[in-house]
Amino acid sequence: MINHRVLCAAAGLSLVSTTAAAKDQIIVEGLRLKSPLGETGASVSVITAQDLEELGVQFAVDAIASAPGVTVNQNGAFGGVANVRIRGAGTDQTLVLLDGVPVGDPTAVGGGFDFSVLDVADIEKIEILKGPQSTLWGSDAIGGVVNIITKRPGDGVSGQGFLEGGSFSTFRGGASVEGGGERGDIRLSASGIRSNGISRADAADGNTERDAYNGVAFAGSGGLNFGPARLEAQARFQRGEAEIDGFPPPDFTAADSDDSSQNELLTGSARLIVPLFDDILENDFSISVADVKRTGEFGGFMTEDTGDRFVYRYLGTVNAHSALRFALGAEREETEANGSETTINSGFALAEAKPIDRVTLSAGIRYDDHSTFGDVVTGQAAAVLSLTDWASLRASWGEGFKAPTIFQLTQTFGALPPNADLLPEESEAFDVGIDLVGFDDRAALSVTYFNRDTRNQIIFAPNFRYENLAETSAEGIEATASIALTERFSLDAGYAFIDAIDATTGEREIRVPRHSADIALGYRNADFYAAVNVRYNGAETDGAFGEDVDAWTRVDLSAGYALTDSLEVYARLENLFDADYQQISGFGTPGLSVYGGVRARF
Repeated sequence: MINHRVLCAAAGLSLVSTTAAAKDQIIVEGLRLKSPLGETGASVSVITAQDLEELGVQFAVDAIASAPGVTVNQNGAFGGVANVRIRGAGTDQTLVLLDGVPVGDPTAVGGGFDFSVLDVADIEKIEILKGPQSTLWGSDAIGGVVNIITKRPGDGVSGQGFLEGGSFSTFRGGASVEGGGERGDIRLSASGIRSNGISRADAADGNTERDAYNGVAFAGSGGLNFGPARLEAQARFQRGEAEIDGFPPPDFTAADSDDSSQNELLTGSARLIVPLFDDILENDFSISVADVKRTGEFGGFMTEDTGDRFVYRYLGTVNAHSALRFALGAEREETEANGSETTINSGFALAEAKPIDRVTLSAGIRYDDHSTFGDVVTGQAAAVLSLTDWASLRASWGEGFKAPTIFQLTQTFGALPPNADLLPEESEAFDVGIDLVGFDDRAALSVTYFNRDTRNQIIFAPNFRYENLAETSAEGIEATASIALTERFSLDAGYAFIDAIDATTGEREIRVPRHSADIALGYRNADFYAAVNVRYNGAETDGAFGEDVDAWTRVDLSAGYALTDSLEVYARLENLFDADYQQISGFGTPGLSVYGGVRARF
């Protein structure tokens, strides 16, 4: 069976494994009650480490952009701020988890995560949960969740490294080493990238000054086994230094300037897993921290923002029967930004049942108590019905909320004080889909309809403070098709239509294309792989500048050849036809780019 749910996850990743076994082996961890991808009623996309390698992308955001229904906006390559929208929801309404640690910036206006510095070198899997997921993860998961899981040590001693170079004087490299056995395991890794970059303000507008970027990341993880119990810990540090362009006078439009920014993110977590009663009850205790520091120079002014988030969690999973599982959880989140603090205490319950063959049902409820705005209750439910061996139906419904950020609760720029009466943003959404397979499991088709309404959306009001004034809605269709043309050739396609509307004004939501698509033709044999990837992004409005961003199409090529069992060379051509396009009005993107490298394993 073609693994269409995986291909749906990354339309354009034409080299994804396409067997039924692979579909069952991919476990979605972001659902809290871990489930095989084929048994989830929720709409989930999965991108694996193999997909990332074979695409040859440098940053995670470039792979995430391939998922149907996901929009990426970046103000310039190589370190430009990169935002991710899921099904038209705002970028600040997407919760991002890095090994279970929430990494949204507590000092930012909306608390969103900047994907620009996240290198793919240490990533094992990216899960994209679409639609509200607050029952699972609490605040900020109003539009969806991006769950990023890094690589973990395996048995024995091994290592790998890579080195590549290419256009714009770009050099990138990294290495990792790991070892593991019956008593425990450990893994260490490091990676870095340096590039002279391009002008962030579009060169087509006369901006010729290149804006350089330097990024590094260091990570370590390990664990000790005590009989059936396990204690594990992990830490990661990443830093990105970028020259950027601003909006200098007298025109106050995107243009060459001497502005710069530096972002640092330090995350760490410790976890104790204690199974009891022959694994019927699994107790999972964890503590995590994310520390953010942002500095910059904008128009001659220096800025510095610091913040951190501590999360304490307990999750008890009960495997009562092969057809019944449930979980109870408790959490406390403490957030600090520039000297101000908020806390959220939470409790939730989840259940999954298989009352008859071919049917899987799941549901959950959550209570959150915020130190400033009070309490909120959210729920969700999902179902999967396998009609036959070649057709299945799925549906999900969920509620989401997003607590006002510290910035929104404390900042004002006029005569009025900060708005202490802000309410959380709330959303409700559902989706229904059908998955079909045929031609001896060599072809697959998946179609999903979704609908979302968001209330109490926070905006910066004319009275120069933050108010609950906006409402938004979105509906659309996601479709993917995959076919194994031969044993070596595969063809995959994905399409999304998103009608995202600001219900207050009746106008389209900014930076969300109505139409987007990916098509990929891939080839693979024992030693060689190659792919042609075509990405289309429809026209977008851009309220920040009052100008639309034109539709664009980009073609990329990637290939790799295994010289030996442990040595591989690879190359990619990005923007093959040198398309001139923008993701955000006024900011340029790279033209034809060529990269090549070598990857070694031992």
